[in-house]
Amino acid sequence: MPSLAPLRAAARTSTAVAIRQPNLKFPLSFRRTFSQTKSAQSGHGPSYDPPSGWLFGVKPGEKYQKEGWEGVWYWGFYGSFAVAIIAYAFKPDTSIQTWALEEARRRLEAEGILQDPDTKPRE
Repeated sequence: MPSLAPLRAAARTSTAVAIRQPNLKFPLSFRRTFSQTKSAQSGHGPSYDPPSGWLFGVKPGEKYQKEGWEGVWYWGFYGSFAVAIIAYAFKPDTSIQTWALEEARRRLEAEGILQDPDTKPRE
């Protein structure tokens, strides 16, 4: 039987020294806790609007004035939504069940088992 002394020595050295493994989920480049550098902001001027105390910045009794992009956004968003609904309602049926049903009916009509619904019965 082999000696257990080398295994015990290896176990003692591996538990005595705790090596801190890097956290791969959040590497050091993503952590900015207690950082001395400020984050750089981009833009064309201050982006902070101080609170005015009014809902959406409109005082009671004043009429809200739309911005230039709002009408285009509403028409584009809801218009494309309406077009998508209409396209979905009129899309062709491409399911495998529909194809199989039509193929089975076609083969049964070709073999004479099923009558063609387009032909008129003889009197």
